[in-house]
This record gives sequence, C-alpha cells and structure tokens, in this order.
Amino acid sequence: RTRMMPASARPEFSRPVDLERIGSAPYEVAIGANEAERAALAARLSLIALPRLEARLRLRRTGSGARLRLEGHLEAEAVQACVISLEPVSSRLTEDCVQVSALDPTAEPDLEQARDIAVGPGPEDEDPEPLGPEGLDLGEAVTQQLALALDPYPRAAGAAVPENLAGQDETQVARENPFAALKAMKER
Repeated sequence: RTRMMPASARPEFSRPVDLERIGSAPYEVAIGANEAERAALAARLSLIALPRLEARLRLRRTGSGARLRLEGHLEAEAVQACVISLEPVSSRLTEDCVQVSALDPTAEPDLEQARDIAVGPGPEDEDPEPLGPEGLDLGEAVTQQLALALDPYPRAAGAAVPENLAGQDETQVARENPFAALKAMKER
C-alpha cells in the first residue's frame, strides 16, 4: 500500500532537476537515497526497511522539445513483512524505467523533427504526463518506480496459508468466519 504524498508536501527523497539543463543531448545523473531518506521512504511504502536505493538516469528532450524522456535503471534492497507470518522478507530489485513527460501539455509533438518514433505500445505512444510548475523531481520518479516494483504479496520461505483456509473459496471461509454468524443474525 503506497500512501500518496500530499501535493504540498516535499518528497522524502527529493532530487529536483533544472529543466534548462536538459536538451536533445542526454543529461545523465546518478542518485541515491541517504539513510534518513530511506527510513522515510520505508515508512511511506509500508516497508520494514529500505537498506539501499540508487538509480542511474538519463534525460533528454524529444521531438520539438515539448516532451521530456526519462530513462533509467534503479537498484534497491527492500525488507517487507510476509503477508502470512509477518516475518521479514528481503528482496533485491533491479528495474529499468521509462517515463515521458509533457513540458507543455498543449503542444503537439513535431513529427518532422522527431528522430525516434516508437512503433507499437510504449511510452512515446501514450499521452505524456504533464509536468506541474514544480518541474521534475528525479527522486520522486524513482520512488514511484520502486513502489511499482515491490512485491504486493511478499511471502517468507515456508510460510503457508493455515490449513483451515487452504483451498477454500470465499463462501467456505465466510462460513467458518465468526463474523459470518453475526452477519446471518443481522440479515434475519
């Protein structure tokens, strides 16, 4: 469960980028979260711990310069609670990411000046996400990619669903649920 950050709040892992520095030539940067930032992100992402979060990113303007393409690779180590036993579950994550943003959401891409046009579904074919007045925060972009990469149902080795629930459908579980009796009484 990822908690959304209020629009007025500053991200836990903030690395704003000066958009004036970004042109058609790639702008490359490596970022990493420090201990305090990782602790704050662990709380936001409902993790036990986040021992490591690093990313190598490349940005460039595309087409007539109305879009900003972010490509990168993130590496992280995360500790989540097992969904069955609540035991710590460690994982190493490596993810490639691509994000296309609109610098001017009203501008159409200039297809004559575009050097690379992707064919088929992909970030270039989708409507780009408009950038707000605050610009682009690389740390928040990496955090969002991390949130997508986390296992939504981490399981510790050997963790098993209790035998009285294994292989049952919802109606069987509801019959054995003590609150099912209360519900039945309420329905009468």
